[in-house]
Amino acid sequence: MFTGIVEELGTVTSVDADGDGVRLTVEGPLVTSDAKHGDSIAVNGVCLTVVDSGAGRFTVDVVAETVRRSAIRHIAAGDRVNLERAMALGDRLGGHIVQGHVDGTAVLLESDGDLTRFELPAGLSHYLVEKGSITVDGVSLTVVEAGRTEFSVALIPTTRELTTLGVRRPGEEVNIEVDVLAKHLERLAAAQLDRPRTGAAGS
Repeated sequence: MFTGIVEELGTVTSVDADGDGVRLTVEGPLVTSDAKHGDSIAVNGVCLTVVDSGAGRFTVDVVAETVRRSAIRHIAAGDRVNLERAMALGDRLGGHIVQGHVDGTAVLLESDGDLTRFELPAGLSHYLVEKGSITVDGVSLTVVEAGRTEFSVALIPTTRELTTLGVRRPGEEVNIEVDVLAKHLERLAAAQLDRPRTGAAGS
């Protein structure tokens, strides 16, 4: 579980094919300061498991399904990435509840002043509401406008400076994760609507 508050901008040092997936090695002195085998680190919002660490670097394996569903398929050596360690019990929840389970990718359309607009993948628009939360490349953000095919967020200068969102350009893909609470509520509501009605309607 994560919060969407990026701890560090890391650098990808190698990307190696591993069957249908890839193996990434990332330099991140802060997030590796206490990292051990089996720990979870979010890389651009994707929850990945540390398989090796040392000398300020960590290595993760990315399975084919994750490569297919996320923008990790575009990552190359030398790229900067947003890094966050899994939250510890009792930590402040500065952003919102983030699983690191990417729902898809969005395309950056434009940045106009403080507002940044993204094209929204089909089938996800109903999870977004104005002033609700969304995770973009692992960054917890507040939705400003929620449309059927696109959404916008406001990026403060600190977010631009300390995350990859400050260097993204129109046409680039980013990972997005919608609010997990919205998905649970949808499933619960659907179950109630599908439940057979019993008993008399009245007398």
